[in-house]
This record gives sequence, C-alpha cells and structure tokens, in this order.
Amino acid sequence: MKKKLIALLLAAAMVCSVTACGAKENNDNEAVEETVMQDADEDADEQEAETQIAEDTTEEKAEENADAPAADVSGDTLGQTLLSVFVNETSANAAATAQELAEKLITNEAILFSGGFMPVEPGLLTGFGNAEITGFKEGAVFMPMIGTIPFVGYVFTLEDGADTEGFIKLLTDNADPRWNICTEAEETVVESAGDKVFFLMCPKSLEE
Repeated sequence: MKKKLIALLLAAAMVCSVTACGAKENNDNEAVEETVMQDADEDADEQEAETQIAEDTTEEKAEENADAPAADVSGDTLGQTLLSVFVNETSANAAATAQELAEKLITNEAILFSGGFMPVEPGLLTGFGNAEITGFKEGAVFMPMIGTIPFVGYVFTLEDGADTEGFIKLLTDNADPRWNICTEAEETVVESAGDKVFFLMCPKSLEE
C-alpha cells in the first residue's frame, strides 16, 4: 500500500514538473519572439534612416554637379587629348620639370602602347631631320619603346626671357612627320604654357 502511495506521489510530482517546464518553455519562447520582433523593428528603422541619408546625399551631389562647370573635353584626337593633359599639369604645377611632364604624358590612359621617356640635350633630335634644336635649358622626349608607331613627343623648358614664338617656329619649320620612314604622323601639335613648350607628332588615334 505504501509503495502504491509513493508511486502515485512520484507520478503526480512528474506531471507537475512537466507542466511547469512546458509553461516555462512557452514563456521563454514568447520572450525570445518578442526580442526578435523588437530587433527586426529596430533594424528596419535603421535601414530606413540609412536609405534616407543615402538619398539625401545623392541629391546633394547631383545638385553640386549641376552647379559645377562642365569637364574639359577639348579635342578628340590623340594630340589634342595629350595637349590638354600638358596644359592641365602645367597649370596645376608650374614648377614641374620637363621629365615629370613627359612621364605624365606617356603614362596617360590615352597611350595604348608601351612607352618611355628620357632627357634630351640641345642638338639633333628625332623627328627634326638634320636641324639642330637649341634654345632650351631642359628637354625630355616621350615615345614608344619599340615598333613603328609614328609617335614622338617632347617637353621643353626654355631659358628665362627666351623667344618662345621663335623656338616654336624652329620646331614647326623642321618637323618631319615621315621621320619614321615606313609610317607618317597624321597631326603635329605645338603649344606653350609658361616657360614650357609641348611638341607632338602622332596618329590622330590609336587602335586597341
């Protein structure tokens, strides 16, 4: 009899325990669900705020771009493109050396061949036949490393008080677009900026 009573009491205790655990699990599940919902609401609010900020920033940039001056797209030939680079670089850094400018030009994205640059001294220069080019204190040539591309360019730094127009005339009078024998340059571009002179004989465009 005692054993049956003890067995009944143990069974009742187990039922109560299971019921309590079930209730606890339900409470825990409800608490977790509530937390997840709160987190989801907070994430949605944050995302909405970030989206609004991004939209506002985009609108501000669009307004700024609308007020900004148009980009310089002067010239669609290779020569005019590189002339623009020369003018922009000399404007940004008037103290740039001829070699520094030559490096900027030959590494521009418009150049589709492997090129290089090097200093030059007054005297016989590529592209000018038998004429000696003098009257500059620093010069640099930039051109293809190999191949028969009719491309040769120079940047010259003139002496203080030099006759810029006379120097440009010396270059143009002696320029030979067929210096490369097998090919011929399609355009010759010469321009000055401060004490610098840009000279280039090249094709109007390069094929990729």
